[in-house]
Amino acid sequence: MDVDGGSTSLNEEVARSIPIQSGRSKALYQFTQQRLPACNPVLTPAWVITTFLFIGAIFIPIGLVTLRASRSVVEIVERYDIECVPEVFRGNKVSYIKDSSISKNCTQYLKVDKYMKAPIYIYYQLDNYYQNHRRYVKSRSDKQLFQGLKYNDTSSCQPEKFNNGLPIVPCGLIAWSLFNDTYSFTRGTRKLMVSRKNIAWKSDRDYKFGKQVYPFNFQNGTLIGGGNLDPRIPLSDQEDLIVWMRTAALPNFRKLYGRIEEDLDAGDVVVVHLMNNYNTYSFSGKKKLVLSTSGWLGGKNDFLGAAYVFVGSSSIVISIVFMLLHVKNPSLFVVESEKHFLMILHSSFLVNLKDWKFDSLVEHMASAPEVFH
Repeated sequence: MDVDGGSTSLNEEVARSIPIQSGRSKALYQFTQQRLPACNPVLTPAWVITTFLFIGAIFIPIGLVTLRASRSVVEIVERYDIECVPEVFRGNKVSYIKDSSISKNCTQYLKVDKYMKAPIYIYYQLDNYYQNHRRYVKSRSDKQLFQGLKYNDTSSCQPEKFNNGLPIVPCGLIAWSLFNDTYSFTRGTRKLMVSRKNIAWKSDRDYKFGKQVYPFNFQNGTLIGGGNLDPRIPLSDQEDLIVWMRTAALPNFRKLYGRIEEDLDAGDVVVVHLMNNYNTYSFSGKKKLVLSTSGWLGGKNDFLGAAYVFVGSSSIVISIVFMLLHVKNPSLFVVESEKHFLMILHSSFLVNLKDWKFDSLVEHMASAPEVFH
């Protein structure tokens, strides 16, 4: 076969087989075939060292500012699950918490070491409580929470879906185990008012819990898991339930209980009157009361700032190591950079071959066969 004639006919067939493309499809074709203009930087010592120095210069100040914001948050954490058990029951806490004839009243004293600016957020903290257990997480019915008794399929709520032959609203283990410790606060002789409004997400109140759905047949069984609900108040207004139903991902977690809308001065003593009702003793759990202010980044959490400082410091150290290696043996980095540059040129050369005509490609392969082997 004539090489010129064969190649010409082949080019004509290929040209006829390629459809006329619009501007958009042509751009997509160029993208999928990786034929768009690209930039592949050459990693010279100066470029690498400068990059790591730049990362360190940016990350370390951000980390320090974040840490400062976290450290400015004033927080009081008080564990009370042991102190609120009478001395005679310390050896058998489970029998104490299950005996309804024993008073669960308890008084704790919180010393305010630093000035706390309102609003002061009240949290309860539970440790070693696995709300992320698969069976526990699945034991709920989101459709029933929004539609109430109109929704009949509550099979996911097992084992808390029926009681005495009647459906339970809200059903499931999560609602059944509702946290029911209560707190009230006084400073001196004056009671501190606690606001429990707007402690749940607005999206949950509006779209996940029905405004016409009321508790029904709830906590009427022989085994009581946690708190009760007022059957006269719709679920959308029972914010303690809404907060509890948003399950935690980790075994140690905090949930918002309310807010104190007045400042606390350094040296104040806050008296906490609480009801120690919730059973965490059966699984060696811990209960803590937390009072916390809030900063522009939220609550107290040093992890984010420490992570920024760590990454920034690591980048500075790496840049110094590269700098010392470059000063000690600069030729090593020059050779590696040249190799990288030649690899880029070779890759670009092979990619550009796709745009040549078939005749030019055959001619080039014949004149320089060693390039393609």
